[in-house]
Amino acid sequence: MSTTTRTRALTLLRVAALALGAVLSASIGLGSLHPTGANAGFPNQLPFMCFNTGNTFHQTFGPISFFLNETQQGPTSFQEGPPTSKPVVILPLHRGAAAGHLVYYVITDASDLTVAQDLGVNYTPKLANAAGTSAVQRSSSSDPTSIDVPAGVDFSPEHALVASATGFPPSAAAPGAVGNTGYSPLVELPGGRGARSTRVVLNAPQIGDGVNTDAGDKAHWADKVKSVDAVNNTVSYEETNGCYEDMSVHYASFDSSAFGPAAVEDVTYAPALGSVPFVECGTNDINVEGPFINPGCARESLIAFINGQTGKDNIQRQGLNAALLDGESPLNILEDVPNNGGQFNYSPMWDIHLVQWKDSVPVANRLRQTDFATAEALVGTQAQSITPDGTASNTFQATGFIVNCPLISIFADK
Repeated sequence: MSTTTRTRALTLLRVAALALGAVLSASIGLGSLHPTGANAGFPNQLPFMCFNTGNTFHQTFGPISFFLNETQQGPTSFQEGPPTSKPVVILPLHRGAAAGHLVYYVITDASDLTVAQDLGVNYTPKLANAAGTSAVQRSSSSDPTSIDVPAGVDFSPEHALVASATGFPPSAAAPGAVGNTGYSPLVELPGGRGARSTRVVLNAPQIGDGVNTDAGDKAHWADKVKSVDAVNNTVSYEETNGCYEDMSVHYASFDSSAFGPAAVEDVTYAPALGSVPFVECGTNDINVEGPFINPGCARESLIAFINGQTGKDNIQRQGLNAALLDGESPLNILEDVPNNGGQFNYSPMWDIHLVQWKDSVPVANRLRQTDFATAEALVGTQAQSITPDGTASNTFQATGFIVNCPLISIFADK
C-alpha cells in the first residue's frame, strides 16, 4: 500500500470512527459514568482479575481441553508465568509469507484435532465453519508452520487512545495496525476433503512484518508484542484478564473487525472478520444438549460492560470506562471456554455484546458481573444492549463486531 493510499484510507477510517463515537456517546448517556471508591464485595475478587489466585488452580488450555475437566491440563505450547495485572504469554513464533514477503505470526487455534495436537494449540472445531467464506485467507502452503497468504498487516500507524473525562467513549482513537485488503488472522489450509466441516482453519494472527526482530520497533511489530526470541523462535505477548462463570481467565487479543474496538483493544484492524458466520449464533448455545455446534456457527458470545464502577483499587471495577481510566483490563465476560462441559462451543471469534447499566441504577449498585447468564439476564431490567446502529435496547443482542481473543488459561477455586 502506498503512503498516499494508506494516509487516505486512515483518514477515512478516523472519520468513520469519530462518527461511531458520536453515535455511542449519544446512546450511552455520559452523565451515568461516575467513578467511585472501593465497596464491600466478594472477598475472593481482586481489582484486576475476577478471582483471587490464592489457593486456586491455574490451568493452561490446549488441544485436548474439550476432553478434560477444568482441573486437568494437557500438553500445550502456551507458557505463562504467575498471574499479574499485566499477564504475558510466551508463544511459538512462526515465519511465513504474505503478499510475497516474510511475516511473523503465531498460531493459537486449529479446527482439526490432529493439527491442534501437533502444534500444541487450542482445538476449536467451530473455526471450520468459517472455511470458504471471505473471513479467511487461503494459504498456498499446506504447512501450518509456514503459511503463504495474499495479505499482510501494516504495523506503521501510530496507536492513539485518549480517555474522555468519563473514560469511554474515548476522545480520540486509532488502531496501531491495519490489515491490508483481504487480511484475516483466519487461514484456511489447502487440501480440504470436500465438506466445509473437514477443512482446516487456523487462527494465525500476524504480529510482525518481517523487517526485523526488534520487538520495540512498533512500526514493524504489533503493539502487544513484549519481546522476541529469534534464536528459540518464541514471542512474549501481552494478555488480558477476563471472567468466566465466576472464575478468571487470560486471553490474548490480536484483531478486531471494527476500527474503534481495534483502537481500544490495541490490536490489528481486520474488517474481514466481520464476515465470520454468523451474528448471535453462539449466544446461549451452552443450554443445548451436546456435543453440539450450531450449524455454520464460528462465533461465541462475550459481554463487555461500558459503565461499571471504576477505580484502580476497587474490587467492583469493570467496564470499558474503567479500562480507559484505570489502565487495567475491562474484565469482559465470556460465555464459554474449552472444557468437557463446553460441547465444542468455544471460539476465539467473540461476538461482542456491549452492555450498559441504566441511569436508574446507582453507581454503588453496579456490582461486577462474572457470569455470562447472570449478566445477560440484567438486560431489560437494570441494563441495556447497544445495537449495531448505536442505540440502546432492552433486548439482549450483539453490537455487530468481532474481536479475535484466543483463550490461554483459567484460574478458579475447585
